[in-house]
Amino acid sequence: MPGFLPLLLRGLLAGLIAGLVAGGFAFVFGEPHIDAAIAIEEAAAHASGDAGHHGEEALVSRDGQKAGLVLATSFYGIAMGGLIAIAYTLLRRRLHTGSDSRAALQLAGAALVGAVLVPFLKYPPNPPAVGDPATINQRTWSYLAVLVLGLVAVWTAVLAARTQRVEWRRAVAAVIGFLVVVTVAYLLLPTITEVPETFPATLLWDFRITSLGTQVVLWSALGLAFAALVSTRERKPALVG
Repeated sequence: MPGFLPLLLRGLLAGLIAGLVAGGFAFVFGEPHIDAAIAIEEAAAHASGDAGHHGEEALVSRDGQKAGLVLATSFYGIAMGGLIAIAYTLLRRRLHTGSDSRAALQLAGAALVGAVLVPFLKYPPNPPAVGDPATINQRTWSYLAVLVLGLVAVWTAVLAARTQRVEWRRAVAAVIGFLVVVTVAYLLLPTITEVPETFPATLLWDFRITSLGTQVVLWSALGLAFAALVSTRERKPALVG
């Protein structure tokens, strides 16, 4: 296995690639839904007589926000790529596979399930027009809690699978271990519902699916790019021979 610094650089590069790809996806598919949600918010402000407050010039214009979208996802991808490289360094020996690229894909897949899918099902993202500013602290801490518990659920699934030797029993044990932790987390954490009944259900659904799609694209691209970069080590002996 390569030293830590080469692995870190590969993780950062993979994260940059993933961030650019995810940013392009979010720009094409996500921005129209955000524009529609902002239009609904502004229309509601006019209808309630609060047009003057909402008519103030924003600190960052929508054009500026759109221009910075890919930059933001790139920085996020770089950070996640660094974390994947660190996790790979710490956990590589514990992953029961002889393939470096397969190990990289397993880590990215575990992160996608634990850090994205589990939090999404409990606290799906809302468009700009939805949300009470008074509950932002509660929502932030609840989201962080479910994110940590999602990763714990993935690790529990791995540990549960290792208690069995038969393949199908390993799969069953992993699923049960994962579902137990997720179920307990969902029951203990508060339910936060702030979507107005008047908000278009189709727009809400499209926004959430696009948000999830952006994360899936990012982690899929990160896993594939990192796997391709670490697999160069596996090909070097063949090239030398």
